[in-house]
Amino acid sequence: MKKLILVLLLVQLVGCSETRKNNPENIIEDFVTQIESDLQSDNINGSISVAVIKSDKILSSDAFGYLNHDKTEVSDSETLYRIGSITKSFTGFLLVKLHQDSVLNMNDPIEDYLPEIKSLIDYNKYSPITFKQLASHTSGLDRETRNRESNFGLVSEWEEKLINALPQTSFRSKPGERFRYSNIGYAILGLAMSRATNKTYIELIEEQILSPLNMTNTFFVVPEEKTKKLTEGMAGGPTAELNFQLPLDEHNGRGYRIPNGGLYSTVSDLSEFMKACMGESKLLNEESLEILQSSQTPTTRLRANYSLGFNLYSDQGVNTVGHGGSTPGYSAHFEFEKDSKYGVILLRNYNFGNTNLDLRSNALLRTLSILD
Repeated sequence: MKKLILVLLLVQLVGCSETRKNNPENIIEDFVTQIESDLQSDNINGSISVAVIKSDKILSSDAFGYLNHDKTEVSDSETLYRIGSITKSFTGFLLVKLHQDSVLNMNDPIEDYLPEIKSLIDYNKYSPITFKQLASHTSGLDRETRNRESNFGLVSEWEEKLINALPQTSFRSKPGERFRYSNIGYAILGLAMSRATNKTYIELIEEQILSPLNMTNTFFVVPEEKTKKLTEGMAGGPTAELNFQLPLDEHNGRGYRIPNGGLYSTVSDLSEFMKACMGESKLLNEESLEILQSSQTPTTRLRANYSLGFNLYSDQGVNTVGHGGSTPGYSAHFEFEKDSKYGVILLRNYNFGNTNLDLRSNALLRTLSILD
């Protein structure tokens, strides 16, 4: 009898375990619990915020840790972080929106609006660079300018810093030939869209994306009244001494690096942007969403490709769209599965830790998408 009872208990436990593995709510709960555990294991009094969404619903929104290493303020869902290169996703989205609204054509040459681009080293050796090539990282340009001074300066000076950097920037490949990640390319893209519309790049982002989506906690310059919600960035690696000064200095500006990495945001605001990227808003029509979610690179890079401001990853029927971001003292990840419409957002105020933001997010989306 005892053996029979034991067998029945084991069968029940296995059944419960399998049920838990197949329940999206439990899977998300375990994911969030692991994120919190990782933060505690990192043991640097950091902060991490996480959101999981499905279509137009936020399934989970949590924040752990402290706004500063002195542990005087606790994080919440409105905590502000730098989002680094996820800014490129906003810039790419903006280009698609302006193209959709016939404000510009993404296949137009940049020189039509930004003649200063002709000062690039070896510019005359190649055909003119287009908006689309800049947005898909196929312009062939250097990753960064060789003018290091342009990496520093106030947000209000970014356009001037960029133009001064152009004569010290060159090509690594022929425009349109291959994917080659370029931060300065995205800065050029932002300024060119500004010239085409007679509005500043920052105004365009606010008018075309932030305001329609009611993203009231996303900024290029954090207002004074919001600074109490801004996390203290902690730069440095797991074995290096933490650097608090570099992230602090960069709050004043990052030189020309605004359209490619200048935004601050929260998981709540980024959830609204993610919904729009999934098609859960009226900002983009179906044709524009298809452009945003499809590869725009000329050659396949294993299972990974790039659209216009978004990394694309496809494997065994799981197709994700998103972008990572990293600046001194901050790291972030934004990714959704385009068919199941599950999405994950992770924001952290330090650069290294037990949570691999990319791999953890992708694993969760794979698990949820297969069950969907």
